[in-house]
Amino acid sequence: MKILLISFLSLFVAQCSKISQELLTMANGVGSITTTPTAPQLTNAEVISGLKEALQVGIKNAVNQSAVVDGFLGNAQIRLPFPPDALKVKEKALQLGMNNQVEQFETTLNRAAEEAVKEALPIFTQAILNMSVQDGFAILKGGNGAATAFLKNQTSQQLYNAFLPKVKEATSKVSLTAKWTPLMNKYNQAMALTGGEKINPDLDAFVTQRAIDGLFLMVQQEEDKIRVNPAARVTDLLAKVFGSL
Repeated sequence: MKILLISFLSLFVAQCSKISQELLTMANGVGSITTTPTAPQLTNAEVISGLKEALQVGIKNAVNQSAVVDGFLGNAQIRLPFPPDALKVKEKALQLGMNNQVEQFETTLNRAAEEAVKEALPIFTQAILNMSVQDGFAILKGGNGAATAFLKNQTSQQLYNAFLPKVKEATSKVSLTAKWTPLMNKYNQAMALTGGEKINPDLDAFVTQRAIDGLFLMVQQEEDKIRVNPAARVTDLLAKVFGSL
């Protein structure tokens, strides 16, 4: 009888030990689940600040890349072509053997843009700071280029008005008109003989609009980098806001 009692007690202790071990394992498993970190909650104000910061980074990079020799001329995406409204001038000039003059004009056209965008950074920066945004989350979730498109829609006319005088200074500095005048004279002389319509497109307006469009294109590319590449999120705020996507 005594032997049976001892055996029963030994079996009971072993079973209790097994149950205790299983309960401990379950407890550890539950603990690992409850300690899973959660993403930090974003406020609309933080999102708006992050979007503006992304645009500022994009503008700075875009200006640094384009406000140099061949920044426009050597970039096929933003290179200024011969003005579309004056393609007849180009065709007639080439027919008259003025190939060098046409090439010099197109080069100088892009030099004017490269010179003008040196003044763009403070203009764009102020536009970004003054930009009114109601729903930052809508832009954040809007996909590639959404912040750039919003900035363009909100500020294009303001930027054009501010940028045009800088372009006029730049076209004067690189003597754009001096390259344009011989082409225009030859073309208009030919039109006088044939009775065709003379052309005198506004070069300053053309350079201004194309320079702004080129910068916005490059800003969009910078924004898209920040959206998809964590390494491009160069501040804590950018990492927090765009890391939530």
